[in-house]
Amino acid sequence: MFGYVTINPAELGERSRNRYQAYYCGMCRTLMHRYGNLGRITLSNDMTFLLVLLSSLYEPEETLSKGRCLPHPIREREYLENELSDYCADMNIALAYHKCRDDWNDEHSLAGRAEAGLLEKAYRQVEGRYPEKCAAIERCLKDIGKLEQENCLEPDAPANLTARMLGEVFVYRGDYWSVPLRTLGEGLGRFIYLMDAYEDLPADLRRKRYNPLAQYAKAPDYETLIKDSLTMVIAECTQAFELLPLVQDVEILRNILYSGVWVRYRQKQEKPKREQAKLRESDHEQRPV
Repeated sequence: MFGYVTINPAELGERSRNRYQAYYCGMCRTLMHRYGNLGRITLSNDMTFLLVLLSSLYEPEETLSKGRCLPHPIREREYLENELSDYCADMNIALAYHKCRDDWNDEHSLAGRAEAGLLEKAYRQVEGRYPEKCAAIERCLKDIGKLEQENCLEPDAPANLTARMLGEVFVYRGDYWSVPLRTLGEGLGRFIYLMDAYEDLPADLRRKRYNPLAQYAKAPDYETLIKDSLTMVIAECTQAFELLPLVQDVEILRNILYSGVWVRYRQKQEKPKREQAKLRESDHEQRPV
């Protein structure tokens, strides 16, 4: 379900790219220190975005360091960590655990089942620290599972549940900024759900798996409908974002919300063109001289 909320490096300055990488590596380091190498494997761009967002909003004191790690043993990497890193790492574990369980329930993925089992202890630690957050995640995913079992053909229903789940995760404190943060998270949740369903639709149709977009797939205006829907929900997200008094790292955040979230959409749009170009090239090479 996750992996869409990332930077578009082609449209981001070098300083901001390095800064984002420091956040990303810092999240990896925090996950390793709290949950070992298994925690590091769950690292996601989505929760790295949350770390950048909350850090920009609350501006906690940062710790910058350099070092080598198992994935990058040759060149030193810069790590950026602060008091918000632990919270974002914990939410990363909670979402990763439930994604693995979801993979097992939906696709009978043995890898998902095995990873969920390995993450069980870490998740219970997170649950002990944030019982309300974990209860909200579990409740939303349980309700989504019911909709899937009922073969719900209305995409708004599961999308709204994903929105509610991510909105809860984005609220770090119950302060003045909790409303725009929740609205921002909800918009991203809807975008992620719809984008995930759109990207998975061809495989879901082949394998006869649930997908709420299946009923629209043959409509002549399907692509327009999808683009308009994605644009509408990300607009909800960016409107809430612009209400926040952000200065630090705002270039990174705007890059993600206005460009990065669309990277995989554009890749999917360009894939048929690339495949047609390869076919034309192959056909040309096979023609007799």
